[in-house]
Amino acid sequence: MAHPLHDPRYQILAKVLGDLRKQHGLLQQDVAEKIGRPQAFVSKYESGARRLDLVEFLEITVALGADPLAVMRKFIAVTDVAKTLPR
Repeated sequence: MAHPLHDPRYQILAKVLGDLRKQHGLLQQDVAEKIGRPQAFVSKYESGARRLDLVEFLEITVALGADPLAVMRKFIAVTDVAKTLPR
């Protein structure tokens, strides 16, 4: 079984969050300061080297000035995650 970090859905989430940061004209350092973490934390989740838990996801999306539900809807639409769930 492949390591969970290599699940393509995590790469998609990392891209969604990185693109959102860039759309808001923020640097990784800006986001890191807003959430009280080092810049390396942002770099790691954006590069796919680190997974995020729900609380971290919420902190990041709020720091980016985004609606967490809208970001999640975009992720779901892009990954079509509903099709991957067991019935």
